[in-house]
Amino acid sequence: MGRLLRSEYRKLTSTNTWWVYGLGLLATTAFALLINVNSAVDDMGVAATGQLDTPTGQRATVGYELAQHAPDVYTSGQFFGGLFVMLLSILMITNEYHHQTATATFLATPRRDRVVASKLVMSMLVAAGAWLVVTVLDVAVGAPTLSAHAGDTGLGLWAAQRAIVVNLLVLALWGLFGVGLGALLRSQVGATVTAAVLYSVGVYGAFLVIAAIRELVYHSDSVWRLLVAYPYFAAQIAAAPGSTNLPNGQHVGWWVGVLVMLAYGVGMGAIGTAIMRRRDVS
Repeated sequence: MGRLLRSEYRKLTSTNTWWVYGLGLLATTAFALLINVNSAVDDMGVAATGQLDTPTGQRATVGYELAQHAPDVYTSGQFFGGLFVMLLSILMITNEYHHQTATATFLATPRRDRVVASKLVMSMLVAAGAWLVVTVLDVAVGAPTLSAHAGDTGLGLWAAQRAIVVNLLVLALWGLFGVGLGALLRSQVGATVTAAVLYSVGVYGAFLVIAAIRELVYHSDSVWRLLVAYPYFAAQIAAAPGSTNLPNGQHVGWWVGVLVMLAYGVGMGAIGTAIMRRRDVS
């Protein structure tokens, strides 16, 4: 496995793609962090100067805003982080076919499941690296800013700690999803475009489908909870503090999002492994 991982590492770093994605990750994380920090500061400022009778009441309100915003601040960049991890993981598979190195790879390692396993592990390492970068940036900027306005960084809150840890899981599962999708489609362009559509435009499609079900089939607001079945919403819910508000006040626990993402990741990984083991390379 060590030899295969070193091989995957060389394949990944032998092109400029990884650092282009890395720079994109830094830029988008900084942008998201700016938005989340400004939102937190504004809300805490309003709470501190609100119509409250005592300083204790003011501190309690600021503390409430801190608890609400800290998880978002410390997971800034999750959206694009998941996208970049997924796309890089797709390339780990599709590059083999695009550059016609799959034959040599499988001749050197006839057990294809070991090749797929090495790519899955490498996708986890890429996810861990992306998580470390965004988390360090989020904490380096967010902690002193929140401390200056709330008297506390919020890092001691379980909601913030859970969000940070679950963010690592979410990124890892996007990597697993990417490897599975790449193995399923093989086409570099096809897999990349499909992933981008599912990750972005597909979100609105899922919303419209659930809205149609709400209006035409099942006339209850609880149907909005089905949005958790879509990977993007599941990832967002997984990283949320406690539960996430869905349309019309519906709630889904964060752990449901974790289970859905885990099901997608394991399922796509299993499908990708099965296809790679059986499909002819040529």
